Amino acid sequence: MSFPDRIERTVELAQPPERVWAAITTAEGLGTWFGNRGAEVDLRVGGQAKLTWDSGDTATLTIQRLEPPHVFAYSWPVYGLPSDDPRRTYVEFTLEATGKGTTLTVVESGFAQVLDTDQHKAAFEGNTNGWQSELDELVAYLDARA
Repeated sequence: MSFPDRIERTVELAQPPERVWAAITTAEGLGTWFGNRGAEVDLRVGGQAKLTWDSGDTATLTIQRLEPPHVFAYSWPVYGLPSDDPRRTYVEFTLEATGKGTTLTVVESGFAQVLDTDQHKAAFEGNTNGWQSELDELVAYLDARA
């Protein structure tokens, strides 16, 4: 039996890539729409971003790829697994300028490494729903600053 390995979402944004880039890579941006309680960002490959949510949840992202203002990628813990579990998923944001703004594609992969059916379901469904919600928050964040 194989498990789904990736989540992919694409959203059309009215803002230029530079504005979207700032929203996804700065402490102000990430700490508002993604980690709605704040963020710290060391923006370099190998650097970390630490996010906090109103729920009290936290996450530490390790930056894997930076190609301003087109590609931002990080790895982070698999949702639902113990904090000391070494498995990570890889999240990549790709920004493409359009005549009307930016096409943003988010791909998260690495879920197939979770072989337990219940753990995989919790991680995959949790992040599938999470990306829908978080990208809606990104759109609202950017539109409020238009």
